[in-house]
Amino acid sequence: MTSTFLPDKRTGPDVDLPPPAATAARDRTRRRVLHWLTATAFQLPALVLFIGLVLLPMLFALYAAFFRWGGFGMPSDYVGVDNFDRLFDDPVFLGDLWRCLVLILLSLALQLPFALGMAVLLNQRVRGRAVYRMLFFAPYILSEAITGVLFSMIFAPDDGLADQVLGGVGLDGLGSTWFADPSTVMATLFLVMTWKFFGFHMMLYLAGLQSIPAELTEAALIDGANAWQRFRNVTLPLLAPTLRISVFLSVIGSIQLFDLVWVITQGGPDHHSETMAVTMFQFGFKRYQVGYASAISVVMFGISLVFALAYQRFVLRRDLEGATTTMRGGGK
Repeated sequence: MTSTFLPDKRTGPDVDLPPPAATAARDRTRRRVLHWLTATAFQLPALVLFIGLVLLPMLFALYAAFFRWGGFGMPSDYVGVDNFDRLFDDPVFLGDLWRCLVLILLSLALQLPFALGMAVLLNQRVRGRAVYRMLFFAPYILSEAITGVLFSMIFAPDDGLADQVLGGVGLDGLGSTWFADPSTVMATLFLVMTWKFFGFHMMLYLAGLQSIPAELTEAALIDGANAWQRFRNVTLPLLAPTLRISVFLSVIGSIQLFDLVWVITQGGPDHHSETMAVTMFQFGFKRYQVGYASAISVVMFGISLVFALAYQRFVLRRDLEGATTTMRGGGK
């Protein structure tokens, strides 16, 4: 029995096969291109919206800030930096900066500690704590317009609920014109802001508290630490990333505050509750000085950007480095 040997055409001397390394490299390149095209296809709609609704308006506002422009047609009366010179000579805008700083300091000194205290309390085994959480968070769900109308009625002079309650307990002398009095308008406005926003920060702190392992607190308790020592040496350091985010959001919110002030006081009386956003709206949509309003918006954006970059560089750096390390570690 004879056998016939047939040479394999795939391995014959006349066939050149690419080396395995080159084939693997081409496959990796093909997968990278496919992944890039897929990611681009998913991101393209959001990118178009961002460019059209955020980036281009920002660039146009920067352009319009160098013109004396009423908002109709294209800007043509170039004035250079006159709008910015006028801005920093305007006592109303300088007052806006001061009021913004006051709101930031009050938020950091009163609103956030109050939210933290409520979060620590509601993180304990308190009867009905789910109901309390819902009640305290509910004001944040309300729109600023509804909140403004509600508190305009509560603090209405003489007929408002606040004055009636004070009169009912014999404290008529503490009644006030509230939002109509330059000496009380900012304090009353901050009270409304605290009622509206402290629930949001409280929920942030609750989420941070519930991520702290209970074993650490129990170990401190076994070591003889009292409640304050456990909070100071265990809870507070582990809650620090959440606190830093909360402070950031509070400061940015104070810089950009508009809705509540506009609905309640529109910046009055006599500009004593006006903020940068309210001043910008007044000049842009009431007085049709859009070039000047654009300069205000540029300054607001610059303040927010500088604060955000500095805060990220000097305060959030460790948190961001930890997140990056975790992501890289998870990808290995």
